[in-house]
Amino acid sequence: MVAAVRTGQSMRQVAQRFGVSLCTVQRWVRRAGDEPLGSVDFSDRPDGCPASPRRVDRRMEDRIVVLRQQLQRHSPLGEYGAAAIYRHLVEAGDAPVPSLRTIGRILERRGVLDACRRVRRPAPPKGWYLPPVAAGGAELDSFDIVEGLVIRGGTEVEVLNGISLHGGLCVSWPRSQITAKTAAHCLLEHWGQVGLPGYAQFDNDTIFQGAHQWPDSFGRITRLCLLLNVVPVFVPPREPGFQAMIENYNGRWQAKVWSRFEHAGLVDLTAHSDAFVAAARQRVIPRMDAAPHRRRFPPGRRLNLQAPLRGRVIFLRRTSESGHVTLLGHTYRPSVLWVHRLVRAEVDLTGGCMEFFALRRRDPTRQPLLARVRYQPPVGSFHE
Repeated sequence: MVAAVRTGQSMRQVAQRFGVSLCTVQRWVRRAGDEPLGSVDFSDRPDGCPASPRRVDRRMEDRIVVLRQQLQRHSPLGEYGAAAIYRHLVEAGDAPVPSLRTIGRILERRGVLDACRRVRRPAPPKGWYLPPVAAGGAELDSFDIVEGLVIRGGTEVEVLNGISLHGGLCVSWPRSQITAKTAAHCLLEHWGQVGLPGYAQFDNDTIFQGAHQWPDSFGRITRLCLLLNVVPVFVPPREPGFQAMIENYNGRWQAKVWSRFEHAGLVDLTAHSDAFVAAARQRVIPRMDAAPHRRRFPPGRRLNLQAPLRGRVIFLRRTSESGHVTLLGHTYRPSVLWVHRLVRAEVDLTGGCMEFFALRRRDPTRQPLLARVRYQPPVGSFHE
């Protein structure tokens, strides 16, 4: 269009020829001016004013940046954020004073907050706190109990859920009450069908770990795992991240089974749950095939819970402000330098010792030994 106008045609004729309005031709001719067509920038520009008429003056922006640097170095309170800058501008009588949000946007636009952004580090591998699991050489089954469910009519329900870390193999047992004996029977039934994992992970519920009022207490589930050469793992209290996978499955089960249907009774609920578990397993068949090998359940083996304790039990704990950690009714101090940090305590019941390893999500492959202490396993009989 500009070239046609420069050949002597009128702007109105050019507008009719190209099917545009007269003002469009006038705008492009005005932008080209007298410059050669090859050097004219014909790229689109945003509509409206190039700068907002309400934008803060450049001198005020510079003052805000300088004021932040001064407050950072010399403020008695050590405060140099948007609120501190706003208070200082008001006290100095500057007008108009930008709002807190505007001051924050100015600081961000000028790049003074770039170094203050949180560094997002990559997540550690699945099961990073157990090297064989993280390397893909062993499977880990997580178990948890969903409580507080009531079917219309007053029937109380508890559900024992389980899922494997690598294979996603899920299982659910709705029961009127979940006890240690009930949970042990469910685990035997499940592992008898699908095979034994290398590790079984639980929270610190007395159903899984055993009584807490006595030291050196190993409950029915712990002893069952030890007899089957499955290493029981107990996660840190009040740290749900380690149970994220089983908690996610708990939510799925409640959304897709419990809340989705109206259950006439426990039998009806169990039927709905079994259908969901079967469908969920069908969906993860490729993932299950790629999961670590599960050991065959020993046929015809009698599980004597009174047998002496043999094997390993793992406790994940966080040290206190003084570096102490409490487990099995005893207090240990792995390291005075490792405070408010995660540790993996491996209780070797066969060798009679306890080892503490340092854990860091930032460096999951480095897990140095912090301390090794003697440990005497209980020798008393198990009260069934």
